[in-house]
Amino acid sequence: MKNDLLFDFTVDKSTKTVFITREFDADLSLVWDAFTKQEILDQWWAPKPWASKTKFMNFEVGGRRFYAMVSPEGQEHWSIQKYTSIRPKINFKLLNAFADKDENPELPGSDWDLNFSEQNGTTKVSVSIYNESLARMEKMIEMGFKEGFTMTLKNLEDLLATLSKK
Repeated sequence: MKNDLLFDFTVDKSTKTVFITREFDADLSLVWDAFTKQEILDQWWAPKPWASKTKFMNFEVGGRRFYAMVSPEGQEHWSIQKYTSIRPKINFKLLNAFADKDENPELPGSDWDLNFSEQNGTTKVSVSIYNESLARMEKMIEMGFKEGFTMTLKNLEDLLATLSKK
């Protein structure tokens, strides 16, 4: 297992964008599947002790994922993602918005742009999250997005280590 994997998290308030770059000691196909297949995504897409629960996911352009982050006490925080562009194993883009349990989005949302590349068995994922509203971005940061997403990516690292051994 590599211990020198890149992790960078930068907030640029002037462009209302969060930039995250993270390397994983796993091949590109496995990392891509972890981001695009519901059965894998729900295993890591929440900071512990929270869990991810996907109600439905249709990974295609125009498709959507509707999911909740569920607390240990059962409290649910719903989000909806709409996929706007997909280039298999290279890039996908989505619009993400908080929502209520009935799929009503809380706009404005944020535009996510995820890029994937592999070199020597290490896969790099670069994410930019553009927020239409500075207030929304600041709310996201105040809610602990950096800490939560850092923990979530650690969950992915641990899961990939397990899946790579299979």
